[in-house]
Amino acid sequence: MSTGFIINEKNRLEETSQHDLPQQPAAIRFIAKIISYIFHPVFVPVYITLFMLYLHPYLFVELPAWSKTGGLDKTKVLMMSILMFSFFPVVTVLLLKALDFIRSIQLSAQKDRIIPLVACGIYYFWIWYTWRNQHNFPEVAVKLALSVWISVSLALLANIIMKISLHAISIGVMLAFIFLLAYSEPLNYGIYIAVALLIAGLVCTSRFIVSDHSSKEVYGGLALGIISMLVANIFG
Repeated sequence: MSTGFIINEKNRLEETSQHDLPQQPAAIRFIAKIISYIFHPVFVPVYITLFMLYLHPYLFVELPAWSKTGGLDKTKVLMMSILMFSFFPVVTVLLLKALDFIRSIQLSAQKDRIIPLVACGIYYFWIWYTWRNQHNFPEVAVKLALSVWISVSLALLANIIMKISLHAISIGVMLAFIFLLAYSEPLNYGIYIAVALLIAGLVCTSRFIVSDHSSKEVYGGLALGIISMLVANIFG
């Protein structure tokens, strides 16, 4: 969404806004909404966790402290991820809406985002702290959780000046995570990088189509997510 000024019928200067992309057909808008829901910010960290658990060849192979059999209980890690990254944030937003603390569960206004972002910061800090203190827990998973917490903290600060795209932030974290793994490991990440880039393009384009975000808010969110992952990789 871009803004500008026009002279109205009363010869007064009036602010106006328009989508950066032209109005799209209903079918395109429907697909864009579906993509936005599938890759909602509360789901993206869970998808990355699924990748680490079931697609990566050795990240979660052996963690003796987590299982009597000498292997990692992947179900426990996945359930923890779902609870802290997705379930609790969603329930928090629904409760806030039921109590009329926010106007919409879509958090379309900047002030509606304040309490949910603070609550998510607490949940994400907790899962990072828990994973960090587990014996032999994969370092990259700990850094992922730290990056998610950093990203929501930066989103809260950015929300003061603009309605930054939370979708783009989560996608930025995902992109940086995949690229950092590809850089640090002797594995063929070509297909994963291609899929990550495709998802990033689809999600960001969808936000232009069905949201009121400006280019600055979408691209700024993407950059903020990448920065969060880079900072977590350095200091995590």
